[in-house]
Parts: sequence; C-alpha cells; structure tokens
Amino acid sequence: MSQVIRRIEVFFLLACIFLSVLLVSCGGKDTAKAAGMRGMPPAPVRAVAAVSADVPLLVSAVGNVEAISSVDVKSRVAGQILRVDFQEGQDVRKGQLLFEIDPEPLQRQIAELQADIAKDIALEQQARANVLKDEAQLKQARASADRGVALAKEGIYSKEQTEQVVATADSAQAALDADKAAVESAVASNKADRARLAETNLQLSYTKIIAPISGRAGVINTKAGNLIKDNDTTLVTLLETSPIYVSFGVAEQALAELRTYNAEHPLEVNVTTADQKIETGSLRFIDNTVDTTTGTIKLKAIFPNSHRTLWPGQFVTVQARLNLEHNRILIPSRTIQTGPQGKYVWVVNPSDSTVTMRPVNVLRLYQPPNAGEQAVIGTGLQAGESVISEGQMRLIPGAKVRLLKSDTQQLSDSGNGSQSAAF
Repeated sequence: MSQVIRRIEVFFLLACIFLSVLLVSCGGKDTAKAAGMRGMPPAPVRAVAAVSADVPLLVSAVGNVEAISSVDVKSRVAGQILRVDFQEGQDVRKGQLLFEIDPEPLQRQIAELQADIAKDIALEQQARANVLKDEAQLKQARASADRGVALAKEGIYSKEQTEQVVATADSAQAALDADKAAVESAVASNKADRARLAETNLQLSYTKIIAPISGRAGVINTKAGNLIKDNDTTLVTLLETSPIYVSFGVAEQALAELRTYNAEHPLEVNVTTADQKIETGSLRFIDNTVDTTTGTIKLKAIFPNSHRTLWPGQFVTVQARLNLEHNRILIPSRTIQTGPQGKYVWVVNPSDSTVTMRPVNVLRLYQPPNAGEQAVIGTGLQAGESVISEGQMRLIPGAKVRLLKSDTQQLSDSGNGSQSAAF
C-alpha cells in the first residue's frame, strides 16, 4: 500500500514540474513576441476616412438598345425605279421622298379611264334624251289606245283596229323601259370607271415612296433602274433612334420594389456605353410576366438620345435608381478584407497610431460617377474613422503604423510645386 502511495506522489511531482516548464516557456514566447513588436519600426500604410453620404439604391443589369419604331419600306406597285432621293445612313423626315417609280404606265391607264368616263357621260345623256322622247310617244300612244277602246265599245272601231292601237301603246312603254335601263347602265358604268380611275390615281401616288416615320435609313437594297414587284423586296429599313428604348431584365425578387418606387414617380435609369458615355432616361414599361427559364422580368426605359449616343443593337450597362438612402457609411471597396470570421477592416487608433481588426457588415458595393468603387457599410464603422487602404498585409492587431500621404495629397503637392517625396 505504501508503494502505491509513493508512486502516486512521484507522478504528481513530475506533472507539476512539466506544467511549470510549459508555463515558463509560453511566458517567454509571449514576452519575446511583445518585445519584438516593440522593437519593430511602424509599418508604412495609407489610410482613408470613412464618410457619411446619401447613397442611391440601384438595380444593375446588362441592357440592349432597341429602336422605338422599325419600318421595312416596300413598294405598293410594280414598276421600274426612276431615282433614289436619299443616301444610305441618312436621317430622313416623315413624308420625305425616298424612291420614285416610273409613273407612265399608270398615267396611260388614267387617260384611258378618263376617256371611258367621258363616253359613259355621253351615253347617259343620250339615254336620258331617249327616255324623254319615249315618254312623249307613250303619252300619245296611250291616248290613242284609250280612244280606240272607247270607240270599239260603241262599235265604231273594229277589233283589229283596237288591238293595233293598244299594241302600239305597249310597244312605247317597252321602249321607255329599255331607255331607262340604258340610263341606269350608263350611270353604273360611269361609277365603275370613276372607281377604277380613283384606284389608278391611288396607285399613281404610290409611285412616290415617302418615309412613313422620321428615322435613320439603313442599306439601300434596290438601285435606280431596277424592276420591282409590289410588296416584295424591302427597299430600305428605317429606324427611329431619337428617342430610343433600352430593354433589360432584373431578378423577380426586385419586382415588388420596382413597382412600389415606380408608382411614386417614373424611375430614373442610367446607361453606360462601352466608351463610358452616360445617358439618363426613365422607366417606361414593365412586362406582364416573369421569364420562368431565367427568373427575370423584362423592363424598358426610354432615352432622348439627342446626341445619338445609343445605337440599336448595342449592349450597355444599366442602373435603375430605386431610392436614395441617407447617411450611409462609405469606404473604398479595396479596404475590405476577408477572414475566417467574415469581412473586416483595419482601423487606425489616432491616440497611439496602432491598428485594430474591426468586423464590418458590407451591405453592397456602389460605383459613384467618376470615382472608385465604394463599399456601403451597415455596421462596424463610424464616419470619420481612419481605415487602412494600402499595406494591410504587414499588419497584426496592435501594430504601430506610419501614415503615408494619400494619392490626392501627392497630386496636390505636385500641383503646388512641392519637392518632398512621399513614401
């Protein structure tokens, strides 16, 4: 029993010695690390101040430029093109002459129809004169027939004489009916010829092909001297480019906010072209269905495009402004670091020029006009705090730093003729 107790005491003594050695070792390392940090020179860094600003809430997408109107110009009559009265790529006005087709065949048809109408008028007049003559003859024949019937009853006229005067009256009536029908036929023929004349005059007007809309002309597909058919080849395509549409799609999750803000006032939409030109317009159209294959809904915005910055078929970057959020904290996105616990920044303590690792909640990224990309901070920073923007890789918590001049300060010194160098 005493041997067991002695073994336990020995084991306990050895454990205490091991723990003492371990503690002394760790304490030495910490002391050395602290001493090393005190001996290191301050790390050179650059810093920026977190600012408070009003930030627009934007929806971004890639859009496609579309002409408001697109018209394929075709001929409505067949014939030979006499001349083309515009140039390819030219801006044309509504009602401007584009093409002229040879009008001579139609002009000959019009002359023929005018002669037919004159003949119809003459025939009608002749038929009406015949009607007047027949009416007089019928009146005389009726009177003779009535006398013949009365004399036949008294035995003065024979049966044959009575039948003869009655037949003469009937013949006069038939002649009158025929001449009245001739009048109606001449009138109908006159109307038909006039209708054909009006149609031919309409076709004659189609020999001058005018622009149905104001827009920009494309490639001319048919030249002067070519024969064309009616409603066949597209002669030229006109696109209305001022104003102009930009269509784009947004995720269906944004639909509720889009409709809410658009109901208050038309949403402002900005587009940026490949050469960094910016145009501002307003939302005009929200589609009535969501595309189930992509989960997006189609929208259209209209732009004045007075300087022809936007071109049909062009792809542009679209930003739709939903709202303006006030007093948001902004820092350059390059200051944001990512660690095991999430996003963080290095914050400078102004009292002793040391740095602290500060977790932050990044709501989204924001690209101001003519400026670098900014991070919108929800929590973790206050306006005015200094955040390290360059030199983060050399930092540890509690390290001392030496602030270098910012890029803007260097430019300012250069502009003032300063000879000092920035490190």
